[in-house]
Amino acid sequence: MNIEGLSMGMSQTQLMNSVSTQVLAMSLDMVEEMGEGMIEMLEESMMDAPATPNLGANLDISI
Repeated sequence: MNIEGLSMGMSQTQLMNSVSTQVLAMSLDMVEEMGEGMIEMLEESMMDAPATPNLGANLDISI
């Protein structure tokens, strides 16, 4: 392999690594945002819980 081919191959490999790293960073950011959204939804649902503390405590069944 000549020097030019080796240089181009190394450059392409470096570019592919950079692109892969950026795509991974973007997906990590998206997952973090989704996690924050889930935490926010859980916190909102927990705020409703004290309004009905005995909900689901009793079950009436007639046969």
